[in-house]
Amino acid sequence: ELPTMKMLLLLIALLSAALLASTAPPTCYSRVLSLSKEITESFKELQTSKTVDSCVETLPRLYLDIHNYCVLAKLRDFVAYPGCDRVVEVNELKEKARSLYTILISYCRRDLVFLTDDCNALEIPVSPPIEHS
Repeated sequence: ELPTMKMLLLLIALLSAALLASTAPPTCYSRVLSLSKEITESFKELQTSKTVDSCVETLPRLYLDIHNYCVLAKLRDFVAYPGCDRVVEVNELKEKARSLYTILISYCRRDLVFLTDDCNALEIPVSPPIEHS
């Protein structure tokens, strides 16, 4: 009976830990990381979409790395870009970029550490590593 009780207590402890981990509020870092990935993916989808206006081809590239100090200038340039105002998807993307910029400079200013200031790195899309089977 004792081993069964230990297993039951262990199971309860594991379930409690899992619940606490899943309900923890997002950190500033996790929020900007997820938002930057969301923006980058939306930008890729926008560029490959066949139904979007041709002005999308003229937009500044938007590959984001929140560990690169140049991301701030990249976001400012993208939000201020005058073209494509008639395209709803571009306006939505600009709004997300504006939100990310605000979070970076206001709410997370003290929490983030920039590991590089290589602006050229934000001009080239980063390919995911190829998995060998």
